[in-house]
Amino acid sequence: MAVLGAGCSPGAKEPESADPLATQEQAALSYNRLSANGLSFNGLSFNGLSFNGLSFNGLSSAAFASWFGANPVLADEVMRYVVRCAVPAGQTRTFTEAPANTVHTWTGLLGLAPGWSGGAPATVTEQQVVSACLAAHANPFGVSVPISVQGRDAQGQEIPSSPEELASFARPESCFFGNLFQGQGLYAGSQNPPLDATQSTTRACAVVDGSGMPRMTCAPVVYVGSCSAACVPDGTAGVAFASCTAGGVTFQPLTTRVRDVDLAVCGDGICQVTESCGASNTYNACAADCGACP
Repeated sequence: MAVLGAGCSPGAKEPESADPLATQEQAALSYNRLSANGLSFNGLSFNGLSFNGLSFNGLSSAAFASWFGANPVLADEVMRYVVRCAVPAGQTRTFTEAPANTVHTWTGLLGLAPGWSGGAPATVTEQQVVSACLAAHANPFGVSVPISVQGRDAQGQEIPSSPEELASFARPESCFFGNLFQGQGLYAGSQNPPLDATQSTTRACAVVDGSGMPRMTCAPVVYVGSCSAACVPDGTAGVAFASCTAGGVTFQPLTTRVRDVDLAVCGDGICQVTESCGASNTYNACAADCGACP
């Protein structure tokens, strides 16, 4: 996989969020499967680590230390999301980086790969759901907003969601699938209504506008169109799709839900990171929020 160029911040760290929902991943309260997204797209393309060889009881191996030492900032970011996706809430994984003996601790949340996080080799299904989870957490702006992750773990157990979570995160967003571990790519499709010209979101790689295409092209994630066209419905309440297919390969997907309140609208008086100055009321020329361009 090639490392990305312009438009992505190689060492982007997940910003501190003022939104209390984005911090509840630590407390595992009623919104116990919410996760704040902010993984840089360079993180998805950070090559050199064979994820097949990554064992959660072998983080002290020479191979892992060599991979981590090649780019500690980006490696720390990637591992934060790998552990968040694979390891259950209430557990952590720790790595001590030589020569300064810097301790890195990563917190579990979704528990999508029970066997792998327990030290066993990753199964194909675990590879797929963790890959989907990493893609779901990527954000081209480096701005963190809470998302609700839906689907099943690698053992087929539905990710639990409280009624309050589903009511608050009422906007189905996207489906994500693929397999980074096998070099089979990452894919995203759309579930949501198209954005109009006044609307924008930091989730720009996962949403479409009136053209039917995503607002941003975010390699290595490939847009496949409507989720319903690429995926087979799960048929049970709370889980959108049982499988999705791309390139002749079938994957186990995850889906995301977001809040309407996190959608920016030109005219709300705040110049968002997704908006630009101009002389119109569109998101990319929003005079009301960002003023006229110099």
